[in-house]
Amino acid sequence: QVQLVESGGGLVQAGGSLRLSCAASGRTFSSYAMGWFRQAPGKEREFVGSISRTGTDTYYADSVKGRITISRDNANKMVYVQMNSLKPEDTAVYYCAADHGRSSYYYTPRKELEFGYWGQGTQVTVSS
Repeated sequence: QVQLVESGGGLVQAGGSLRLSCAASGRTFSSYAMGWFRQAPGKEREFVGSISRTGTDTYYADSVKGRITISRDNANKMVYVQMNSLKPEDTAVYYCAADHGRSSYYYTPRKELEFGYWGQGTQVTVSS
């Protein structure tokens, strides 16, 4: 079991940057590949990116590729997403997620069903 709490959301102007954090509880954080999703008003939740258990492998959605970086600190049970060159269309609630804890060391999950644990979300608003 793992519990996730996101932080770091807020209001930022277009072109600006934000770093979201996700704090995990549980003894085996390194057993979980982690991901970030987002949900804009009136839209379905969409995949943003993921990072492997070891932190060596990452995968990003085309919509954010080149603008975001996901990292993790297994010792402190934290996952981060650094978002740069933000656009108004990045406005959404951002969710941290952990997979089911059964993936290989370097796997980067991408589908919502691959994730078994979710945070409560943090709002990111990008003004034009």
